[in-house]
Amino acid sequence: MTADDTSAPTALVEVQDIGKHYGAIRALEGVSLRVNAGEITCVLGDNGAGKSTLIKIMSGLHQHSEGVLRVDGEETTFSSPREALDRGIATVYQDLAVVPLMEVWRNFFLGSEIRKGFGPVKMLDSDRMRRTAREELAKMGIELADIDQPVGQLSGGQRQCVAIARAVYFGARVLILDEPTAALGVKQSGVVLKYTAMARDAGLGVVFITHNPHHAHLIGDHFVVLKLGRTNLDAGRADVTLDQLTQEMAGGDELGTLEHELRR
Repeated sequence: MTADDTSAPTALVEVQDIGKHYGAIRALEGVSLRVNAGEITCVLGDNGAGKSTLIKIMSGLHQHSEGVLRVDGEETTFSSPREALDRGIATVYQDLAVVPLMEVWRNFFLGSEIRKGFGPVKMLDSDRMRRTAREELAKMGIELADIDQPVGQLSGGQRQCVAIARAVYFGARVLILDEPTAALGVKQSGVVLKYTAMARDAGLGVVFITHNPHHAHLIGDHFVVLKLGRTNLDAGRADVTLDQLTQEMAGGDELGTLEHELRR
């Protein structure tokens, strides 16, 4: 058996030495990342680290300036988020694209409504959408008392979970979560982490963007820490401890230098 026969399976999505610049400003430089099926890759970094730029490239919102983006091993450049979605890459942004006053089931099918009837004018199949939304949410362990309640009445964690279940239902193979626990309390964050793990266990490749090393270490299989657009850490779960991850996020050597300067 040759070395190639024992190589790792093809990544669902891979960026290699990716770079992005806006004029003279370099937002990303030389960043590499693999998203494998059934794994959670956590991307950590402070504000301005390049996390948002990276996911915008992977989700088709922006095009990279340098490096290579591959989907299923095929070199690709997306020209729109729709192209990325058609390839199975779904992004759930922190500010969730939901209509607060609209029912849960309507939000679940927002933009992809099921219709019935014949001819040019077709009616919304509301009964089927209600039933499907309830069933799909139940598969993720999300039990709602009323599928007709406005989504704005749900907790932040529940809204995140509805968005995750929606992405899974519509065929996502790669799920990119943009700071899903940033504005949540401890209990709600735990709910989101639970359903993120369920998406991984369902075989999806998950990219979990966060600035919280504790949340990342709870569920992550691989960790990439960005700093000023560059990779500061790239390690598997077995190779990094929570303390090391926290130290990297806190500033590493810079924090030690600051502590020395402040010490009397």
